[in-house]
Amino acid sequence: MAFTLPDLPYAHDALASSGMSEETLTIHHDRHHKAYIDKANELTAGTDMEGKSLEELITMTYEDEGKQGLFNQVSQAWNHNQFWEMMKPNGGGAIPSELESRLVADFGSVEGFKEAFSQGGAGQFGSGWVWLTEEDGKLKVISTPNGVNPLCIGRNTLLGCDVWEHSYYIDYRNKRPDYLKNFLENLVNWENVASRLATS
Repeated sequence: MAFTLPDLPYAHDALASSGMSEETLTIHHDRHHKAYIDKANELTAGTDMEGKSLEELITMTYEDEGKQGLFNQVSQAWNHNQFWEMMKPNGGGAIPSELESRLVADFGSVEGFKEAFSQGGAGQFGSGWVWLTEEDGKLKVISTPNGVNPLCIGRNTLLGCDVWEHSYYIDYRNKRPDYLKNFLENLVNWENVASRLATS
């Protein structure tokens, strides 16, 4: 089956009061995300890659120099599928207790985590992502270039923030740190993040 663009889990204007405008969300989802989906379908149609999941394709193509074009599309498609779910209208606020305890254990405090996450995103040169990941029972912040994601290095993905300019330039111009601060304080769906914690 061909990949399809998932609907947003909220209206295009639902995040406006939380710092992500309807214009940004419309362009980001309806144009950028759709382009990744369409190109992934184009590149896999009629090949031995057709019918495989995004996750399978990401791990198969990540280190294959001959398939970097496909990797870029499927990885970005997957990244955005996660990104929309990791936000909600009037997000931020209280963090579920299990996740909060884990953040305190591994970063010293919730604020320590937020500082590490914000610095990771602000310090990512050019296009990329910043992630909260889980590996061997530990939570870690990593930054990745372009469309690279935690699946590529075998880590569980808890939270990701897109720091490509198309994610924030309309609303924040070149002030990426302001975008990241707002993301953590007003957009994150912490219940979704907590639901991603490993269960074993």
